[in-house]
Amino acid sequence: MTTHAATLDELIERMVADYVARNKAAAVLKTMLDDAGVGLFPVIDHLTIRTFDIDHGAEPFVALGYGYDETIEYDDWYAKVYRKPGYPALFVDQAYADDRGKTSIIPGWVKQFGDRVFHHVAVRVEDIDKAVERLKRKGVVFAGNIVGHPGDHLRQVFSAPEMVNGQPFSVLELAERHRGYLGFLPPQADSLMKSTAPR
Repeated sequence: MTTHAATLDELIERMVADYVARNKAAAVLKTMLDDAGVGLFPVIDHLTIRTFDIDHGAEPFVALGYGYDETIEYDDWYAKVYRKPGYPALFVDQAYADDRGKTSIIPGWVKQFGDRVFHHVAVRVEDIDKAVERLKRKGVVFAGNIVGHPGDHLRQVFSAPEMVNGQPFSVLELAERHRGYLGFLPPQADSLMKSTAPR
């Protein structure tokens, strides 16, 4: 194993452990996966960081081998996706720096929580309806309905956010993918963003 890979593994493991320690839905799922002998890491689909500056937010991962893949644009925010073979995709988002970004919830979140923590970790599931139902039995609450229709390339849902000092902090995402689709669908991501916005 190269030093970069060992260091990247340590970075992701540390950040995921911090995320799980602060997100009840993720802790419930991790316990269920640990009980099955699977663990959380093999099923992570992607990791998400919110930041004021995407390039700065991605720096620790780029320095360890992640490379830029694509930019996805929304009404008041945008994201860059970074990838490294054998690792979950990294989704880094920020508000636009101009007037378009004034309505984005991202700057307030970053001011509150910083840009060195995961906003969410997405876990890939085979059957999102079944996963939601099983997690609900364990007390996990979801923020809205599943986004995407049965059979779509990508279906997603966020757990209700963990609240810290009255502000929504982190969420767990479930992602069901089909036909080898590894991308992100802008309307779905924007809908998920809105499902956990402060009310």
